[in-house]
Amino acid sequence: MSTDTNLRILIAGGGIAGNAVALQLVRAGIATTVVERATAPRPGGQAVDLRGPSREVAERMGLMDGIRKHQLHEKGMVQVDADGATIYEMPMEMFEGHGAIAEVEISRGDLNGVLLTELAGAAGELDYRYGEWIETLDQDGTGVTVGFASGLSERYDLVIGADGVHSGTRKLAFGPEEQFTTYLGGYMSFYTIPTPDAAVPDWMAMHVVPRASVGVRSDADPATSKAILTFRIDADPALRRDTEAQQQLVRSMVAGTGWCEPEVLAGLDAATDFYFDELVRVDMPSLSAGRITLLGDAGYCGSPLTGMGTAMAIVGAYLLAGEIAATPGDITGALARYEAAVTPFLEKAKTLPGGGLKMMIPTSKVGLKVLVRVGKLMMSRPFRPIMTKMLDTTEDYVLPSY
Repeated sequence: MSTDTNLRILIAGGGIAGNAVALQLVRAGIATTVVERATAPRPGGQAVDLRGPSREVAERMGLMDGIRKHQLHEKGMVQVDADGATIYEMPMEMFEGHGAIAEVEISRGDLNGVLLTELAGAAGELDYRYGEWIETLDQDGTGVTVGFASGLSERYDLVIGADGVHSGTRKLAFGPEEQFTTYLGGYMSFYTIPTPDAAVPDWMAMHVVPRASVGVRSDADPATSKAILTFRIDADPALRRDTEAQQQLVRSMVAGTGWCEPEVLAGLDAATDFYFDELVRVDMPSLSAGRITLLGDAGYCGSPLTGMGTAMAIVGAYLLAGEIAATPGDITGALARYEAAVTPFLEKAKTLPGGGLKMMIPTSKVGLKVLVRVGKLMMSRPFRPIMTKMLDTTEDYVLPSY
């Protein structure tokens, strides 16, 4: 994909969405600037999967060789009790690969590293700036004047906000975050811990108690694992950006859960990659406002509960770059076509499986018994076709070619 253009495009956010769209724009011969608030690439992170349309995009973008070098080899998901005994298993092959674990799993940091490697080798004009972010946006009919935190002021034909669920670009161009987000009933946290003795090697193991889920997921390095914690509680604005309060909540919710509780709590104090955030859905009335558009979680977060965040980011990036490169002289038309192309995919990808957090995490012991019974029933052979159909939400999406 290559075109002759004088376009200058700014991307806010150096995550998977921002780097994927940057790669395709640079390959198309479009001068691209990326600003990332962090001072360096963020390593590690949760495992993400590629399946269906997102895997097809990765193949079209030539990413699969790099992905396979870092691919995680998980056998599936297993539900365990407080003593670590298996309640039921969901092997990767069950439900024709549409279950919790996909054939292609990779840590978020490693996937971003693959994209950055490709960007470094791409022929084209790329200006990548760490430790920089947007402070002001002033647009007219022909472009956007951007004021940066560093004091620089520059002019671009298009600004792409790919700066996450708490997007500063969205706030500047569209309005306060609260206008576009819906709280989904809980919080999620994850961080790296030494692999507990009670962990299940090569499986994502989950232990559910009333109002909380404690998971341990294998890393590429057998010596470490990811603690994956989900809490069903009321929203608490005081938790925002207060790491001490967040970690105190983790301690209080995990205490007394059994299984890998000691290692999960001990690892919290030493974790260097602690992540904690509310579970929210982002819905925009439109993805674009003039010459500013949104991509990935900034424009259409379904929350980690969907398991489709990376899919939406990489599919959206492919569509946005493809439409821009198709008509570089008509940005308005390209943005309209991008939104029309990505919306049918988003409508399916943002659907919460199984009814959301209310079904995933009961609030009582009675509800927990019901959850176990339903889980075992869904794993049984007679019900597998029904579950496969429920989980197969995006496979029929036809990905445009550019």
